[in-house]
Amino acid sequence: MKLLLLDVDGTLVDSQGHIQAAMEAAFAARGLPAPDREGVRGIIGLSLPVAMARLAPGADAEALTRAYGEAFHATRDDPAARSPLYPGAGEAVEALLARDDLLLGIATGKSRRGLDHVLEAHGLRGRFHTEQVADHHPSKPHPSMVWTALAETGVEGGDAALLGGSPYDMEMARLGGIRALGALWGYGAPEALRRAGAHRLLAGWDEIAGEPA
Repeated sequence: MKLLLLDVDGTLVDSQGHIQAAMEAAFAARGLPAPDREGVRGIIGLSLPVAMARLAPGADAEALTRAYGEAFHATRDDPAARSPLYPGAGEAVEALLARDDLLLGIATGKSRRGLDHVLEAHGLRGRFHTEQVADHHPSKPHPSMVWTALAETGVEGGDAALLGGSPYDMEMARLGGIRALGALWGYGAPEALRRAGAHRLLAGWDEIAGEPA
């Protein structure tokens, strides 16, 4: 493995609570009933306009997306606490970044601004070799993020993998021609990750060291 791409929400950080609160505020601002936690959990990983269209069919997805952005950034006073790293994630990322034989990247449904804020909060901004965000790509599971990351790093698909916690991540990896690693600590059920194409399911960040070089 020469390139490992990481999803963010539900893989690197546990942001479900922050996302839920921002969703509730956004829907309230538009006079809509709040989506339930399972509904929100099911769209984490998608780009916001696609997520809003699924949560509120027939509503103005663009207006909801704007309201969500305003609510999310209005409640980002303590991002490290609101979107904490998963246990072992910080240590694992540092170990991976220290390797000379591996490039580490990001592939997330977050916006550029959202990703920068999370990485800054955890001392990780500017440390990844490639960062793919929702601003410049179709929503997952379209493989555009994977293809662009491969092109930017010069790595062949057979030498790359993606670690993610949602079925959208697994589908994106499969469609992009790279190995799909399912994070069991994330928001996707094990059977859903398998159905979506996971080659391997990991129970914790420490298991990433067991991936073949």
